[in-house]
Amino acid sequence: MTALSDAAVARLRSTAAWPEFDSPRYTVVEEIGRGGMGTVYRAFDDLLDREVALKVPNGFGEASVARRLQVEAGVLARLEHPGIVPIHDAGSLADGRIFYVMKLVRGRTLRDYLAGDPPIDDRLGVFERICEPVAFAHARGFVHRDLKPDNVMLGPFGEVLIMDWGAAASLASAPGQNGSPDATAVPTVPTVASVASVVSVVRTSSGIIGTRGFMAPEQAEGSSADARADVYALGAMLFLMLTGELPGAGLPSNAVLPAALRSICDRATAGNAADRYPDVTSLATDVRRYRAGLAVAAHRETLVERTLRFARTHRTALLLIAAYLVMRTIVAIVTGR
Repeated sequence: MTALSDAAVARLRSTAAWPEFDSPRYTVVEEIGRGGMGTVYRAFDDLLDREVALKVPNGFGEASVARRLQVEAGVLARLEHPGIVPIHDAGSLADGRIFYVMKLVRGRTLRDYLAGDPPIDDRLGVFERICEPVAFAHARGFVHRDLKPDNVMLGPFGEVLIMDWGAAASLASAPGQNGSPDATAVPTVPTVASVASVVSVVRTSSGIIGTRGFMAPEQAEGSSADARADVYALGAMLFLMLTGELPGAGLPSNAVLPAALRSICDRATAGNAADRYPDVTSLATDVRRYRAGLAVAAHRETLVERTLRFARTHRTALLLIAAYLVMRTIVAIVTGR
């Protein structure tokens, strides 16, 4: 008996896992992504005449994987925001596996965007857009727990989308469930085991999901983690966006940042959760103030720094005043007045 090659085995496995439907609504075109929890296919919705993305769990009969996919679909269904991929449909395949259908996202990851070396101010603008859906999710009672550049997509028309909510957890005291959302509340997240949504995600011995370099210390240790764990991940992402490096890790850094930006990153990635920004909105506000040439909450300015910031912010006005004074001086010298 001739043994099958690895390529042949992979082809047979792919064929066996190919989604088959009882109804003819969806036509599966090709596989476009595979992670630790599920596989995403490009498909065509014949009923509505549009392309969609179809996600199914990897493997058969794995209840924990199917459950996580159901949880992810439920999270997406509750988070209707321009920065979060909308879910269109859900159901069961002919083989019994569950599936859900979502918008087909076109574009590039944040990591690919950064490879183009965009201006710093553009990067900060993108970061502000990243914060918006995360803050929205917190207000609706969910924490992402795996924020990183590979889970951020930038569309061709300026869209910024947070992807892969398979590691998301429900906040223990979800704000906004009984009334209006409270953006300042920081409820806790119970430590729960969940299944990785992408292969680069690692599981700690306590069952916490996350990615090294972006996990808050309490998350990596398996302690109870709240929305400030996402603040830490965003801070690590901001530092990476600005320097090409991850913060900490016990390694010497060659990164040179303006003091205010460095302070923002340091506060967001503080080892003690109580020392971080209390919520994502506060972090985004500091970044927005920095872009506007204003003082930021994370940094105490020296007199020299305040003077230089004022000069940068009002450069045009100061140049006009200086030009006016020079002209007046010249006129006075020429006319003797």
